[in-house]
Amino acid sequence: IGTLVSLFITNVPILGDIPTGLPSLHLPTFESSTLLLVLEAAFILAILGAIDSLLTSLVADNMTRTRHDSSKELIGQGIGNTVAGLIGGIAGAGATMRTVVNIRSGGKERLSGMVHAMVLLAVVMGLSPLASAIPHAVLAGILVKVGLDIVDWSYLKRAHSGPRWDFALMLLVLGLTVFVDLITAVGVGVVLAALAYVRQIAQLQIEELKKIPDTLNDPKENALLEKAKGKISIFSFGGPLSFGAAADLGHHVREWVKPGSRVLILDFSRVPTMDVSASMAVETVTSDAKNSGRQLMVCGASDKVREVLDNVNASSAEILTYPTLLEALESAVSIIEDSGKKSPKHDGSSTLSHA
Repeated sequence: IGTLVSLFITNVPILGDIPTGLPSLHLPTFESSTLLLVLEAAFILAILGAIDSLLTSLVADNMTRTRHDSSKELIGQGIGNTVAGLIGGIAGAGATMRTVVNIRSGGKERLSGMVHAMVLLAVVMGLSPLASAIPHAVLAGILVKVGLDIVDWSYLKRAHSGPRWDFALMLLVLGLTVFVDLITAVGVGVVLAALAYVRQIAQLQIEELKKIPDTLNDPKENALLEKAKGKISIFSFGGPLSFGAAADLGHHVREWVKPGSRVLILDFSRVPTMDVSASMAVETVTSDAKNSGRQLMVCGASDKVREVLDNVNASSAEILTYPTLLEALESAVSIIEDSGKKSPKHDGSSTLSHA
């Protein structure tokens, strides 16, 4: 309608002449003085194109309730950009606006993308005079409308009621995208979101660590714990142990250990993985236990966790390991009962270096 109206109005800015015909083949030429500059630009374009296409795919998934294949998207885009470069074209990526217009117009299958490509080819091959008459104002109106449709207005209305950190991170990424560039915005957003996640997991692990049980669910374990008369402190860990919790691990064990405890038991039954920082924190706990005259035990550790402790922890030979908490409690009670003897009974235990 806007194009038809513009035909009766003079001095309306339009697209104008559009080049027609197929481009010729241009083989790339490189000079040693500009090779690094070309590689740097290629890397930046590849990262930016991949980010843009994957973000566009996420928008399309949300609108169509489907799941895209990231590998296929990026491989197809790479092949297309490679061919485009050989014929003098500019590298491109998935366009969110065009995708939204396509989906809202009913195009949800692969055929819609093929039709889009065929229309562009028809314009280049001979229909350019028709497209050249489209006014700039019409295209601007389409862009504004599509841009408004992309915004999730329902979320913006309730975004302030969610976690403040998430809302602040969203505003930061939005500002960096508008005023800096997309690569910087995505990089900063991913790093800050990852650090926030690590901090949340670390807080959960520390809170779980503080819950020193006075009673246990298993009757046999509970009987052994009562028999020790408060001389056993059990610290249970939940989830993967990472550097986020490692900084406070030794401090909290020292702070929350029961006065008069002779044995410290670290229960790793619910720990699937452990990194180097957490293993070094366990070494600190081992040194503290040795200096205070306490025996440190580890129970329920998986093969991966025991391997990390054995390879990284210099004090691993001083740690007694047991498959289950029950066996650790039995050995702990035996050590307490034989505390007057020179050497404690090991009774089937193994050090990490011989686990």
